[in-house]
Amino acid sequence: MEELNGPIADWLAGFGWSKVQIDWTTRIIVLAGIIILSWLTTKLFRNLVIPVLQRISRQTKATWDDYLFNDRMMRATARLIPPIIWYMLLGAALHDMPVLLDILRKACLIYLIVAVLMLISAFLDTLYEISTQHEALRNRPLKGIYQMIKLVAFSVGAILVVSILIGRDATSILAGLGASAAVLMLIFRDSILGLVAGVQLSANDMLRPGDWITMQKYGADGYVTEVTLTTVKIQNFDKTITTIPPYALVSDSFQNWRGMRECGGRRIKRSLSIDADTVRFCTAEELAALRDKGLLDEKDLKNEQHPVNLQVFRDYIRYYMKHNPGIHADMMQMVRMLQPTPEGLPLEVYCFSRTTEWIAYEALQSEIFDHLLAVLPEFGLRVFQRPSGDDVRQLREKIEIND
Repeated sequence: MEELNGPIADWLAGFGWSKVQIDWTTRIIVLAGIIILSWLTTKLFRNLVIPVLQRISRQTKATWDDYLFNDRMMRATARLIPPIIWYMLLGAALHDMPVLLDILRKACLIYLIVAVLMLISAFLDTLYEISTQHEALRNRPLKGIYQMIKLVAFSVGAILVVSILIGRDATSILAGLGASAAVLMLIFRDSILGLVAGVQLSANDMLRPGDWITMQKYGADGYVTEVTLTTVKIQNFDKTITTIPPYALVSDSFQNWRGMRECGGRRIKRSLSIDADTVRFCTAEELAALRDKGLLDEKDLKNEQHPVNLQVFRDYIRYYMKHNPGIHADMMQMVRMLQPTPEGLPLEVYCFSRTTEWIAYEALQSEIFDHLLAVLPEFGLRVFQRPSGDDVRQLREKIEIND
């Protein structure tokens, strides 16, 4: 290193300066030269190397290299240049000041560790952007895994910084931390549980961003917007946000509506309560009237002489569902009688709509039951309904008139 300072010292000696003045001036000139060199190298890398790399990446067919050579990654890489140059060349100016040289080199190492951590963080963010564009990885909850890798990297970086500051080997610090593992487990409990839960959610494909889930225990009913290391954010249909720890989704039960969307049909399961007093055999005149109105198919009578009006109504519902364009023809269609109750005879309609979109689904469901309620009297049937105050009043008026 002394050979680098010799020409500068000889040049300054020609001005008749003292040795002390020459030494300090030489150090200042060399330090200024190191700073200028690091600045010029960084400037050259940013203005010449980075544009060339980005131009080359844009000309390739692959898209992943466009992300790896984006401005954020390149800026993080450029931050590595100054500490490396300073660490290598500071000895030229401070070779005869070992204490100060050691302090500055430690500062350079710490600066370099911080720059490396920022580069790792930018790289993981870039990987997350690439995965969101990839078809197979787009709906995977990978953000929590990347966050855990960041946490591990920053933890290792913190240990290295501490080892540099106290002048001890990093392995000895790790050995000391092993004794306090229980405390660390308590501090990072949510992060560790979140990492394990995130791996399980991803491996078993239990949850994806964009899924509609229902979890009554936490009051969640909406779309998953984000899956991180410690929280799963759900935007409910009332636009509120519910946050749930990932491990709760593994330990507790929740309902995921993704299967409904993927199959392309949404279930309709609703019943009409038929008044039992209106169930009876159909007369020939009633059958002829239903036939004239197109509400009866002779093939559905199954050679019965006196079919029950409720049976004829069930046959009509099956015919109606079969020919309704909004009902999925390839999925189950069923009309069944449930257990009679004090509220009437429940007649359940079970089918699937062709749309899974909520508004269209509700419109179709309303259309189906509007039609069934309107056509019900044609079969001599009536919906069971508890007497209201108005019914009691009308009955009283009839009794008074008859009296």
